[in-house]
Amino acid sequence: HSGQPSGISIAHGLPALDVVEQVLMILCGICLVGFTSSVFCDVVTREIGHPWLWLQEVTSTFFIYGIFIGAAVATRRNDHLFLAAVGEFFTGRPRLLIESAIRLVVIGVGLFLAWYGYVNFLRGFSSFRMPSMTPIASLYAAIPISGALIALFAFEQLVNGWRNGFESALEDDAARETPP
Repeated sequence: HSGQPSGISIAHGLPALDVVEQVLMILCGICLVGFTSSVFCDVVTREIGHPWLWLQEVTSTFFIYGIFIGAAVATRRNDHLFLAAVGEFFTGRPRLLIESAIRLVVIGVGLFLAWYGYVNFLRGFSSFRMPSMTPIASLYAAIPISGALIALFAFEQLVNGWRNGFESALEDDAARETPP
């Protein structure tokens, strides 16, 4: 695998979103390292009899942000859901309709996450995490951000599919993944 996204080709996408994807991948890596390190430190400090209680907050923050950032990246790469497999059995107009319907559903889910995530984010200022007393909104912020990115990336795929055809995008990816 060449490291490029499977599914809808980014070769025809917006270059600015390529940069956004790369930044999000770096953030996912940071979240993974942070989550793993904080769990390790949590276990060690508990075993030696001097637990750092705040580590659980750090661990949950890395975990939640990693999940929601990862969902947005997976949407851009068309790797998150296996809905893409449904359209592969069709060509022409049926393929266009199925792929469009799938992207519209994903856009709807992204917008739902963005709106209701934002509502929960605002409500999260009245609840606090222990022991730091940080508003729980600091965790909820990941939800609307992820939802907006998911909707944006699905919209990009939809436009690319309408302009270039969903079949050509898959062919571009297959050619890119085939070694020379």
